[in-house]
Amino acid sequence: MKYYKISHLVKSEDLNHHGTLFAGRSAEWLVEAAFVAAASQHGRPQDVLCVNIHGFTFKKPVQKGDIITFLSKVAKVGNTSITVYVKAMSEIHGTTHVDGFLTFVCIEPDTKRKRPHGIVMDEIQDEEEKEIRDRAERL
Repeated sequence: MKYYKISHLVKSEDLNHHGTLFAGRSAEWLVEAAFVAAASQHGRPQDVLCVNIHGFTFKKPVQKGDIITFLSKVAKVGNTSITVYVKAMSEIHGTTHVDGFLTFVCIEPDTKRKRPHGIVMDEIQDEEEKEIRDRAERL
């Protein structure tokens, strides 16, 4: 599946009391990036609703002034669900700072009932994608 990309400049207001990127801000950006992947693959953002943040693994602190790119891609689909993998990387250094999975469901906007999305996973392209899909299956 295709990667979607969102970048953020880490500013003073994004920092915690240690002077590094606040986990809450990072989580906000991760959810946003995951939503972009799920909604873009589905084609109707108004039908997509986040139901589970499976957890994020923080690997390295992010400093003020860093440019962080969030790469997101659909990792697994059910009949009504879409599970997205997100990783946050330093645009300058290429290091991964955080990654995790989120699951969305597709709903009818009027009734809020779940509805099938019709997304079909494409063929696995490489070892990284295979590992991501395997991790998603174990959630």
